[in-house]
Amino acid sequence: MGICIINKVRFTLSILCAVLSASGCKKDPSPPLSPEEALNSFVLADEDLQIQLVAAEPLVQDPVAISFDEGGRLWVVEMLGFMSDIDGTGEEDRIGRISVLFDDDNDGQMDRGQIFLDSLILPRALAVIQGGALVAENIPLWHVEDTDGDFKADTKTLIDSTYGGSGMPEHSANGLWRGMDNWYYNAKSKYRYRNMNGEWVRDETEFRGQWGIAHDDAGRLFYNYNWSQLHADLVPPNALMRNENHTPSSGIDHGLTLERRIFPIRSNTAVNRGYVPGTLDEKGRLLEFASACGPLIYRGDVLPNTYKGNAFICEPTANLIKRNKITEEGFMLSAQGVYNNREFLASTDERFRPISLASGPDGALYVVDMYKGIIQHGPYMTPYLREVTLERKLDKPIHMGRIWRITSKKKNKEKPIDLSETDSKTLANLLGHPNGWTRDMAQRLLVEKGEPVANQLKEVIEKGNPLAQLHALWTLEGLGLAQPKVLLSALKSKDPKVAQAALRMIIAKDSDLVDVEKEVTEFIQETYDQAAPLLQMQMVLESGQIDSEIAFDIAQKFLSRFGQLPVSRDVVMSSLENREAALLKMLMAESEWKTYSQAKEIFIEMLATAIANKGSDEEVQHMLALVQDKVPENQSWIKTAVINGMLNSKGANDEGEIALLKKPVLLKSETLPEALLQKLTWPGKPKRQLAIKKSEHEVDPQLFALGRQKYLNLCANCHGTQGEGISRFAPPLKNSEWVTGADYRLAMILLHGMEGPVTVNGKEYGIPDILPSMPSFSTLQNEDIAAISTYIRNTWGHSQKPLSAGAVGHIRFRTQGQVTPWKATELDTLVFNKDL
Repeated sequence: MGICIINKVRFTLSILCAVLSASGCKKDPSPPLSPEEALNSFVLADEDLQIQLVAAEPLVQDPVAISFDEGGRLWVVEMLGFMSDIDGTGEEDRIGRISVLFDDDNDGQMDRGQIFLDSLILPRALAVIQGGALVAENIPLWHVEDTDGDFKADTKTLIDSTYGGSGMPEHSANGLWRGMDNWYYNAKSKYRYRNMNGEWVRDETEFRGQWGIAHDDAGRLFYNYNWSQLHADLVPPNALMRNENHTPSSGIDHGLTLERRIFPIRSNTAVNRGYVPGTLDEKGRLLEFASACGPLIYRGDVLPNTYKGNAFICEPTANLIKRNKITEEGFMLSAQGVYNNREFLASTDERFRPISLASGPDGALYVVDMYKGIIQHGPYMTPYLREVTLERKLDKPIHMGRIWRITSKKKNKEKPIDLSETDSKTLANLLGHPNGWTRDMAQRLLVEKGEPVANQLKEVIEKGNPLAQLHALWTLEGLGLAQPKVLLSALKSKDPKVAQAALRMIIAKDSDLVDVEKEVTEFIQETYDQAAPLLQMQMVLESGQIDSEIAFDIAQKFLSRFGQLPVSRDVVMSSLENREAALLKMLMAESEWKTYSQAKEIFIEMLATAIANKGSDEEVQHMLALVQDKVPENQSWIKTAVINGMLNSKGANDEGEIALLKKPVLLKSETLPEALLQKLTWPGKPKRQLAIKKSEHEVDPQLFALGRQKYLNLCANCHGTQGEGISRFAPPLKNSEWVTGADYRLAMILLHGMEGPVTVNGKEYGIPDILPSMPSFSTLQNEDIAAISTYIRNTWGHSQKPLSAGAVGHIRFRTQGQVTPWKATELDTLVFNKDL
């Protein structure tokens, strides 16, 4: 498929419809359907499932999120102020609200509603808690209490005045998802929240996702971005943030799939970039995700067992929901679409807008349908979409909305358990219930009640199923009752996820009991070799708290088995704070580490960066001596790795220099690269003329260092650590016109991949010299792609203008219709106007 992006790509609706005439692209209005008519518009991939109406307008209007409370009542976030007309008039009006819906006759449909809280500006998330709810408005986060039990808010206390950031609906914090570890996590945010001793605490965590967040049975967090359907944490939250000398670049925000293709069953011309060639197919249907959101891991007990642990993704622009199967291999996760050329749920109704998903007390899957013509926020709406919207009368009517339930045709509907009056002993026994919603709710209620249930929970840990054990442990943690004796016992669980949780908790307690430290050390030392990879990973993460000899031993074993995985290297580095130099010294004495492998080279470079970041004069001097020693030619890679690591360190001053207390005694300028000599400083050091060529462009050192780190993790396996290329894998990047040429072309390759053959420096590379194609990095953030591009365009003798994250975002927007890797011939003939 050849693409030419010309100077003026301003398709009017009539031109686009002419192009798509064979598909029946319509200028006609798209009228709203009644709930009964909408039911007939749905197509489920599984004929054994059914979709049912739970609530519709006027009972619910403009819903964006829902949550069931312990009594089975449905709480709804209603964003009535969002795009009430084509101009977004009145967006700051206080007309948003939180409503509570009641199913009085237990027939599965809501019968009445109660406004819990109104006069809100663009509310977007809530979490039901004891005596009320956490409510996220456009910017502030509130603790709202119902003091008399009438489901009407009585008090509103500010928790965080900056929660939402900019307040823009598409780019502000949301979610308020209660994690298994008793913290409330958010998408589009780097903060989590928790009630501690009656006070709401905000804690910094890793940034995650865009709209919606969820967790699986192990407590791992899942989220996504509008262009990338599914990401997840491979390691526990904050586990990789423990080493101040090291900046991790993997393990969190791990893209689970490169699949972007979707299969709508109607035309989707009312999409923001519908004018961009390749966005729509010949029938006017969206080719790939444009607004992926609201991910949910199904943990219920009503759908068939094959649905357990599957991920469901909303795509409101294309009026569908995608289903993915999650594959777990050790501590790694991946996802694959379940169906070929179709989706789990799709609709012929253009106003069906699945925004988020939820689990229910009955084990069913619930769909929040905003049922709205306009879902693109005004500031980002293109002139094209504005024209289409008005032409097709999608701007009216407003204030509609539906909640749907997907359940099994075969399984008899059972009345959900009402947990509102359930005693603590019964709740403890429900921690192993087959429905994940019930387990989560039982844990939440036990923690909030704060009753002395330690003995019952200990019994669950001893006799319950693995899910019950896991929830019981986190319930004890939430209650502050996770005693070392119980945790040490749980370490012996045959389920690695239970043992992992127990190890996390016992180390987090920071116990000064010598016996506890001794037992943990013995547990790690004696069971590491037989442990599952997930538990081995946790042992390494926690090894910073045990004797360095044992810690270094398991770190070496872990790297030997998993060192080719970037997350494994980050796991080891995160456990090494202020021990990096000792490990480097030990590795240099090991014969195994004298033999080259790319994983070893990268890890040694990471160690050197951390040592330089720490800034210990003695440790830096040791590295300088190491790189000046004479070594056999086959070990010169070690020097290169250490030098590169030092060069990529953040330095001790504004100039990014490594500050020494005095001039190195054995400094031999002829054996050190000029760049490293410039990186070093000490009292009285004379200014020297920089011999290396200065870049014509200003390059941010931090962006450059991040780019090097990302490059090593993602690109070096095929292109080599120095861009030299690797036979049978990929061509060189050093002196490649694909790198030093047009920046937009490089960004397009990184975003969408590239197929061979390809010519570099006059030499053609094809099978079997290289792999058939380079995969896309579409799951990466714009900032990461910008960093990689900037790095490879300004290293190995290159000097090219850096690429900004904003430019990558623009190129991503303009080329998202590209669902297959580029061919070199396509890119050679492509004309791209960046000003459009």
